[in-house]
Amino acid sequence: PRLPAGCGAVPSKGPPMTEELRAKVIASLEAAGADFETMECDPDLADTAAFCEAYGVPPEQSANAIMLASRRPAGVHAVFLALATTRLDVNRQGRDLMGVKKVSFAPPEVTADVTGMVMGGVTPFGLPTDLPVFVDAAVMAHPWVVVGGGSRDMKVKVDPEVFRRMDGVTVVEGLATPFT
Repeated sequence: PRLPAGCGAVPSKGPPMTEELRAKVIASLEAAGADFETMECDPDLADTAAFCEAYGVPPEQSANAIMLASRRPAGVHAVFLALATTRLDVNRQGRDLMGVKKVSFAPPEVTADVTGMVMGGVTPFGLPTDLPVFVDAAVMAHPWVVVGGGSRDMKVKVDPEVFRRMDGVTVVEGLATPFT
């Protein structure tokens, strides 16, 4: 299935994607041998529920990239990818995978500083090479998923099999649980 055509960028929260970041995300996808297509979207509709409704993407095929930051010890970061229909196990799985005592969702400014991307657009593609990425195994059950594209005005439809081939990415069973 193909994603519906985008409606183009409009003024919104968060800066528009730079050509440098777009090139970095696409180069990362190509280097990983990803089967993908990009989609321009309205930045005001980048948040998952609004995006899925506006663009006809099933929420179970939309995956959110969420950055966690350690609080004890401070300074440890990781990105977690989970389906929009699930809840990330931050306090057990996230903490254990990061090897820290206390962890929380990274604030927007830390996310932007560490990833170079704004919330609502974070993607596993084009991240710093030393930033670990953990993908919930449920993401792998789909023929394609939509993830952020690096900013709020681009999304990426991708075959999740690419995550098994990417350096620094670990697929983890039970990383997230379905919302009830």
